[in-house]
Amino acid sequence: MIIAVDGPAASGKGTIARALARQYNLPHLDTGLLYRAVAATVLREGLDPSKEADAVAACGFDDSLLADPFLRTDEVGQTASIVSAHPLVRAALLARQKRFAQQPGGALLDGRDIGTVIAPEAEVKLFVKATPMIRAQRRHLELRKNGINVSLDKVLADIRARDERDSQRSEAPLVQAADAVTLDTSFLSIDAAVQRAVEIVEKKRASG
Repeated sequence: MIIAVDGPAASGKGTIARALARQYNLPHLDTGLLYRAVAATVLREGLDPSKEADAVAACGFDDSLLADPFLRTDEVGQTASIVSAHPLVRAALLARQKRFAQQPGGALLDGRDIGTVIAPEAEVKLFVKATPMIRAQRRHLELRKNGINVSLDKVLADIRARDERDSQRSEAPLVQAADAVTLDTSFLSIDAAVQRAVEIVEKKRASG
C-alpha cells in the first residue's frame, strides 16, 4: 500500500504522516527534507537559491545530511521553498522519491506533490490543510519553544509567501489530487486529526 500525504507548511501533514507510518508499519519519507537538504547545502556553500544552476549544484548531498537538525530551521525552510521551484532541482530529486514509493511492501510519503507527481498511483491520498492563521500560530509557537523570537505577523507573512511560491510554481505545484481526501486540521487536536486520517485510510482500504 502506498499512502500519499500532501499539504502546505504547518498543516500537520508531517505529524499525521509519521503516525500513519507507525500505524501501518510503512517506511516513511518526508520529501520536504530532500529540498531542505538542498537548501542547507546552498546556504552553507554561499550559493544563490534563486539561481537554478546553484540549486542544482547542491543536489548531490549525502543521505546523512537528512538527520542534521539545521534542516529543521525556519531559514532552511524558507530557502527550501525557493529552491524547490526550480524544475531541474525537482527533476534531480524525482527518481529518488519514486524509488522510495515503489519499494516492495509499500511506503508512505509526505510533501507537496506526492499524490500528483511522485506517486499518482497511491491507493490512499490525503490532502492536509489548515487556515493560514492557524498554521502561522502553530509555527510561531514552535519557533518560540526553540528560542527563536519572531513576531506572529512575520510568521504569517512567511507562510503566505511560501503558499504562493508553492502553488504558483510551474513545475509540480502544490495542488490537491482529484482523488485525494481533504483533511482540515484547523480545529482538530493532534489525536483527533490522526484518528480522522486513520478512518480515511481504513475507508479506502475497505472500498478496495
